[in-house]
Amino acid sequence: MRAPRVAVAVLAFLLGGCALGCGSEKASTPVGVSQVPVAPDKPPPIFQYASLDGRPVSSAAMRGRLAVIAFITTWDLASQAQVDFLVAMAKNDGDRVAYALVTLQERRDRELIEMYRSKLGVTFPVALADAETIAGGGPFGDVHSVPTVVVLGRDGRILWRNVGLARSDEIRREMRGR
Repeated sequence: MRAPRVAVAVLAFLLGGCALGCGSEKASTPVGVSQVPVAPDKPPPIFQYASLDGRPVSSAAMRGRLAVIAFITTWDLASQAQVDFLVAMAKNDGDRVAYALVTLQERRDRELIEMYRSKLGVTFPVALADAETIAGGGPFGDVHSVPTVVVLGRDGRILWRNVGLARSDEIRREMRGR
């Protein structure tokens, strides 16, 4: 009688692990958090992503303000935590800081992404990544380890890049004095 219960428990554990670890082969949560060095003299990235609601998610729209962009997926728990941090920050910052989410998912996931945005109370723009970004290229380079958070200066240059979950206090520290 005990053997079948143990087998069921082991099977449930393995399936649960697959559910957390399966999905996109490219988009994944890193084991640790790492701040990626940035070159302050590098030109600002030029980007434009397809917004879910028409509000622009582009280098032109964000220039002139500090900006925080998070590259996420809807199936990743760390991405969800990152969204929660950014939603709270955006409520506090108002229009002083531009926030945006860029989902590393195909266009066919649009309805799922819209539900995700609604359920998590996201009030700032959410966009779909373009094919180049999903493929690991694009103006921000490889952002497949999710979440990846980028802070842009008022001139559009990358000030800070973090791979993995970035807490609000870490992001604020990088934004302070800029």
